[in-house]
Amino acid sequence: MKLYEYEAKEIASRYGIPVPRGKLARTPDEAYIVASELGSTVIKAQVLVGGRGLAGGVKIAQTPWEAREAAFKLLESSIRGVKVNIVLVEEKICVSRELYLSLTIDRAMRKPVFLVSEMGGVEIEDLARKYPGKVHRIHVDPEVGYSDYMSRIALSALNLPWSSLSELSSIMKSMYRIMVEYDAELVEFNPLAYSCEGKLIALDAKIIIDDNSLPRHPDLQELYGRELTSYEKKARELGFSYVELDGDIGVISNGAGLTMATMDSILFYGGKPANFLDIGGGASRERVREAVKLMLNHPRTRVLLVNIFGGITRCDEVALGIIEALKEVSQVKPIVVRMLGTNEEEGRRILLEQGISVFVEMDDAVKTAVNLTLK
Repeated sequence: MKLYEYEAKEIASRYGIPVPRGKLARTPDEAYIVASELGSTVIKAQVLVGGRGLAGGVKIAQTPWEAREAAFKLLESSIRGVKVNIVLVEEKICVSRELYLSLTIDRAMRKPVFLVSEMGGVEIEDLARKYPGKVHRIHVDPEVGYSDYMSRIALSALNLPWSSLSELSSIMKSMYRIMVEYDAELVEFNPLAYSCEGKLIALDAKIIIDDNSLPRHPDLQELYGRELTSYEKKARELGFSYVELDGDIGVISNGAGLTMATMDSILFYGGKPANFLDIGGGASRERVREAVKLMLNHPRTRVLLVNIFGGITRCDEVALGIIEALKEVSQVKPIVVRMLGTNEEEGRRILLEQGISVFVEMDDAVKTAVNLTLK
């Protein structure tokens, strides 16, 4: 679960990490009032998407009137398809250097890892790809936790003066506490500013909480699901494992592994999946029907690909669920089915009678679906 920048900064501030002074504004007039208190300000759209700065979601204001105008424009806009409903108005910090500092999980090593770079203010993925030597990794033994030597390594990697060691050590120690106490997957400050006064300040903050830990955090449970699309929310209500993607081939399968393999195969043959939808094992015709209806009504889905391995799941039940869904939706879209396993002959017969393409091999089904999107 992603937190908004202002929420991440509230947590950081509680743990003693310096952040700029600022307040939220929901109207241009509120932004004017905050800017009148702070002077020169930065107006930042609060959205749960990346690349906000490049998309025009951050604006500089020298006067309260400029802050009001910037807030007006942002509150009337969308950032990467997400409507801006609130902005953060912060004091403008005099920045000498922009650094990068984060704490995440190295799943290969099964350890937390600090990522450190003296090149902050850019996407870490781009930085690691273009300048891999500029991103330094400091692993943390979870049985020991944070140790002061880590800040000395980070200080050298960030090319900071020795006088900043105590400040940097305090920040890194607090980051580790946040990760442990909030079950965070990511605690990131990008950029972490080295100010003109020689102080370290988190200009931007990102925290991602492990969804599975929410029962331990009742104060955060009400925030869960707010970043979901309408289709993700509907799928969750129906009990499906569903993730929205940006392609045009709808995917329905049973089992996470088979669903992922289906998506990989679509990409291999030049297509793009619109979603991940796992109906699970032993799915009834009613469950299949609701999944098919969901994807046929999806505005971006041009072709629906159903890939089923019938172990516990019966192929004839899947076929009947597909037919029932077609009777209940008005959207006419091509459907390609691959099914193999229990009662597959009966399932194939039911679908072929309705003119629906059915395949035994996954590659044949995927290539057919991809080709249909190219017509």
